[in-house]
Parts: sequence; C-alpha cells; structure tokens
Amino acid sequence: MNYLLLTSGIVATLATIGHFTIGNKDFLKPVINSKVDEIPKNVMQSLFHYMSVYMVLTSVILLAFSTGNQLIFENPTDIVKVIGFVYAGYAIVQFIIALSSKVDKGVFKMFQWVFWTLIAVFSLLSAY
Repeated sequence: MNYLLLTSGIVATLATIGHFTIGNKDFLKPVINSKVDEIPKNVMQSLFHYMSVYMVLTSVILLAFSTGNQLIFENPTDIVKVIGFVYAGYAIVQFIIALSSKVDKGVFKMFQWVFWTLIAVFSLLSAY
C-alpha cells in the first residue's frame, strides 16, 4: 500500500465530491441561471464537466495505484507524475488568481488551490 498515493487519492476524491456538490450549486448554477448569452453558459458548463471527468478519472487512478493496481498502464509512476504536475499547475493558477482578485480575502474564499496543492504534493512525493 502506497500511503502517499492513498492520501492523494482521498484528497482528490473529497475535492471531486466538493466539485459536484458545492461547485455545482455555488459556481455552475449561478452562471447557467444568469443573463449571460447562451454560448458562454454552454462553454462554462462544458468546462465544468471537463474538470469533472479529469477529477473522477484521477481520483480512481490514484486510489487504484495506491493499492498496487496498475489498471491499463505499464508505468504508473509516469502517470502519477503527470497527475501531480497538472494539479500543481492548477494550484499555481488558482493561487495567483485568488491573490490578484478584487475579492476580499480571496486566497481564503477561493480555496481550491489548497486541494490542488495537497494532491500534487502527495502524488509527486510518491513518485520520487
């Protein structure tokens, strides 16, 4: 059992649950119900669900790899590195946006970067 990967997979799963519950209610629905043109609404809905697919897949992969199950992959370590680097990229972008936003205490209110950082750190630590 790889406990670093297990931790990463658990955090990814919790973030995925939050994405489908809080994210849908607090972020996607308000955009969908706004007076914005239909094309941006549909693009936002697509982006939300692109992220949904990525989050579900990476959660499953991280949890499977933590138990030694390689699924269809020959080199799980490389897959874990890619997952870790992508989540690190998400964390950096989210943190910069939160820091530079006009939202009061944006770093705390736009907190997704914490999840992305934890997933990235635990994934990358397990791979090296």
